[in-house]
Amino acid sequence: MFVPILIVVAMSFNQPASRNSYSFNEFTLRNWANPCEPLGMCDSVLLSVQIGLLATLVATALGTLMAFALVRHRFRGRSVANVFTFLPMASPEIVMGSSLLALFVAGGFAGALGFVTILIAHIMFCLSFVVVTVKARLAGLDPRLEQAAMDLYANEWQTFWRVTFPLVFPGILAAALLSFSLSFDDFIITNLNAGQEVTFPMYVWGAAQRGIPPQINVIGTVMFLTALLLVLLGELNTRRRERA
Repeated sequence: MFVPILIVVAMSFNQPASRNSYSFNEFTLRNWANPCEPLGMCDSVLLSVQIGLLATLVATALGTLMAFALVRHRFRGRSVANVFTFLPMASPEIVMGSSLLALFVAGGFAGALGFVTILIAHIMFCLSFVVVTVKARLAGLDPRLEQAAMDLYANEWQTFWRVTFPLVFPGILAAALLSFSLSFDDFIITNLNAGQEVTFPMYVWGAAQRGIPPQINVIGTVMFLTALLLVLLGELNTRRRERA
């Protein structure tokens, strides 16, 4: 499973013989010293990061509230809401992307496709993953812990921030990381709703038609190392809590 990732890391230090060559030719640090050399690549990375962060923030906030509502409350239409939550996850991306495009066109945004429409689309498909992830964490939460806090004279607000939220936070964090990963990586839905904007996956797809610059492997390596670092920090924090 890690062989393709290791190849990406190795290719980030490669000086290819030609633009269309994908074999390791010569070791170099030039790609790391000049990661923004290909025209427009760093702009596309910045755009993907901005959309990913905003989509993650909004989807995580809304998805967490929805998860609490679905797990902690009984209301009319709850079962239907659960079904609709899973639909974006079960639908093919091409179906969801074209449906969102049709929605934007019908709403009069055909000439305004760009940052905002990409952001809305990403929030829409990230929302389901957040709800499912946080719901799983809430379902495994022992309600007796909250009851014990209230027995010790904590009000609902204190119980939430001192007991419930710390216990649910790992699930919220996992949902946020998953949302950012899905947003940063998405191509099909973004391509249909991007207008003139170019995200990093779209840039890679376009570059592949002319020959992929080795700096793309640098960005891929940085993203992998960042994700690995976050996982390691999370694991260390979990072990610290267990020891405590």
